[in-house]
Amino acid sequence: MHAEPRSGLLVAWGNALLAGHVAPDDAVTEILGTDEPHRVTGVPGEPGPVGLSLALGRLRALGVHGLRLALPVAGDPLALPGPPAFNDFALDAGEAAITVGAPGAAYGLVPSVTRHGTADDATVRVAWTVFEVADRPAPGPFLAEAERELAEAMRDTIEDLTRLDVAGGGPAAQRALAGLYRKDSDTRIAPGHPGRAGRVLDQARRIHAVVRVASGEDGGAVSAAEISARLLALAPLERACRRAMVAAYSAALEPDRA
Repeated sequence: MHAEPRSGLLVAWGNALLAGHVAPDDAVTEILGTDEPHRVTGVPGEPGPVGLSLALGRLRALGVHGLRLALPVAGDPLALPGPPAFNDFALDAGEAAITVGAPGAAYGLVPSVTRHGTADDATVRVAWTVFEVADRPAPGPFLAEAERELAEAMRDTIEDLTRLDVAGGGPAAQRALAGLYRKDSDTRIAPGHPGRAGRVLDQARRIHAVVRVASGEDGGAVSAAEISARLLALAPLERACRRAMVAAYSAALEPDRA
C-alpha cells in the first residue's frame, strides 16, 4: 500500500512547485515515489493524456496558484465542491486534489490506481482525471483546529480502544499500536509548509493506522455486533484523522501563509 494518499502528495509538492520552492522535475519525483509516470486526462487545452509536469504547468498558466486536499468517505464528503459527477468519482477514490486561484474556474483531480504483478514486485500506474468543479472557498480545516480536534478525539476514544482489545487483533494490530508510540518519523513535508504540518501529519497517519485495524480491516475474527461497535466508537477519531491530514497536506494555503 502507498504510504500516503497520492492526492496528498500532489497537493503538498504541487503547492511547493506553484510557489517556486522546488523545480518541476523535483516535485514530480516526490509525487511519483516508486510509481510509473502518472498520466493526466482532461487538462484544459490538452486533447489527450499528458504528464504531471505539463499538467501542473497548464494549470498554473490558467491562474491556479494552489491545490487543496479532499479525503471524503460515504456520509462525510468533507467539503467536496460538486458537481455530483465529480463528488461521486472522488468518493469512489477516497481522495482528490482541488485547485485554488484560477479566475472564475476551479478543477478537481482524482487518481485511479492500477497494480500489475506480484505484491513484492508490482508495477503501479496512476491515471488522473481532471473535472471542472464549483469554485467555492475551502472552509478549512486549518492546522491548529485540526490538531486540537485530533487530540480531543484521541482522548475520547482511548478507553474504547482498550475496551475493544485492539491489540488482541493479531500481529498487524500490535504493529500499528507500536507505531503509534514510536518517536522517530518518516514523514517528509514539502518546502513552504510549516513545521507544525509535519507533526500533525505524522500523528494523524499513526493514529489512522490503529483506527484501520480497530475497524476490523486486519484484526482477528469478530462478530458483526463487535464490528458495528468498533465502527461506531471509532468514527469520530477516523474523521479527525482525515481532517488533520487534509489540514497538514494543504497547510501552505492557510490564510496567514498566503
